[in-house]
Amino acid sequence: MSRDERNMTSTAVKHSKEQKPIFCSTNGVGTPFHGRKSRAALLAIISNTILVLLKMCVGFWSGSVSVLSEALHSATDLTASGIAFFSVRVSDTPPDDDHPFGHGKIESLSGLIEAMLIFSAAAYIIHEAVSKLHSHSLDSQKLNAGLTVMALSSVFNIVLSTHLAREAKATESIALKSEARHLRSDVVTSLGVFTGLALVRLTGIPWFDPLLAFLVSALILVSGFQIARDALAPLVDTRLPKEELEIIRTILEVEDRVLGYHKLRTRRSGSQRHADVHVQIDDNCTLIQAHDFTEELEDEIRGSLPSITINIHIEPFHAEIAHQIEKHGLNLPID
Repeated sequence: MSRDERNMTSTAVKHSKEQKPIFCSTNGVGTPFHGRKSRAALLAIISNTILVLLKMCVGFWSGSVSVLSEALHSATDLTASGIAFFSVRVSDTPPDDDHPFGHGKIESLSGLIEAMLIFSAAAYIIHEAVSKLHSHSLDSQKLNAGLTVMALSSVFNIVLSTHLAREAKATESIALKSEARHLRSDVVTSLGVFTGLALVRLTGIPWFDPLLAFLVSALILVSGFQIARDALAPLVDTRLPKEELEIIRTILEVEDRVLGYHKLRTRRSGSQRHADVHVQIDDNCTLIQAHDFTEELEDEIRGSLPSITINIHIEPFHAEIAHQIEKHGLNLPID
């Protein structure tokens, strides 16, 4: 990208910064969404509790393995919602002596626990479907109850998953993102079970019920793998997305006082970002000038990427190049 293009990008970044408030604490770790994330997670708990009770009652009464599988699926949702509620409260706890980088990774751990719950639920559903594949029947009254609860479950979860996805994006919460994805998978499985029960009602063929239970388990497994993948990324310190890296690079490269930079490292921890970089400036800058300039750069990066902790290591440009040539044998030009 050319310097002119980077200037345009930097202008856009600054303009967007002026359009919305920036939340960040003095140490660069912002926690303005603590209550908002907790309320979203609590709403998921209440909704899932209602759905679990409905599906359990209808599932046991009707004997439908697909409804029972959905009841178990929703039970894992409920447990996962409790985990998410706990994790988003803990993740925004300020850094302390034992956790100087904060508690953000608790959200990733909650995502892994959700994934394990999903895998366990899928295994149980497969077991139940196999056991009822050849000895199963449903009467019309019980089918109607199953159809009704599946329809209600779909509507509930469409509304709730949309709300949680919006809150996850706004607050950059991995736990809420996992929960929204979990509920979206519940929408699909509820509609699948509804379809299977409708086919049983129309055709009189009872094995559609366990067949749909198998499909539910397959969809659950896919969701589990996706949640586990997203949760593992911050735990292994995967870098920030390319667009966020580009924002940092743009700020550094359009600034005339930055003569060079290297060792740019980034990572995520829950909804918090961490970055550090070595920046080279004029050798003749005083310590106070270098310090003031570092503060300017860090403030600009924090303004463009809220909830980021940024540490900049300042180096004298020509002296650093001379050091690299003399001590490390690198063939670098000295202007």
